[in-house]
Amino acid sequence: MSARLEPAFTRRQPEGDAHSRHVCDHCGFINYQNPKIVVGSVVRHEGKILLCRRAIEPRRGFWTIPAGYLEMHETPEDVARREAREEAGAELVLGGLLAVYTVPRLSQVQLIYRATLATGQYHAGEESLEAGLFGFDEIPWGEIAFPTVHWALRHEAMIELGEAQGPFVNPPGSSTEDHL
Repeated sequence: MSARLEPAFTRRQPEGDAHSRHVCDHCGFINYQNPKIVVGSVVRHEGKILLCRRAIEPRRGFWTIPAGYLEMHETPEDVARREAREEAGAELVLGGLLAVYTVPRLSQVQLIYRATLATGQYHAGEESLEAGLFGFDEIPWGEIAFPTVHWALRHEAMIELGEAQGPFVNPPGSSTEDHL
């Protein structure tokens, strides 16, 4: 019986690559580390927006839109629908892409869709303390979990008011460092 070979990685620049990577010293396997993809949606129903109060960290107790990480073999649209079911017990009709935001500090790319409730039904899911529909003037702005949620809500309002068309990106001069 042969001895078990333990992984051993060294950070170096592989031939033909422009970046330093973790490369296996035994077999040359390159362990690529890529950004995480977050997918969510600004969900409307009868002129109001669906928000969920987070039951998990980070930012437990703060309000957010239904969103989460892309899993292996999922499409972004699948994730938007799944997260709405998990966080708000809601079935969605997806519209177009609202925005693509980047959070370099967290190595995240966020895809945010526009959506409507398919049935009008929703409830707090496992990862939410509560879920509710808010008019734009009723949104608890001081209790929003993340800067990108602020951006998404404001970008959605701009479309609704006919002031702009998406998809949007990070606002100029914006900081994704707050509350992350």
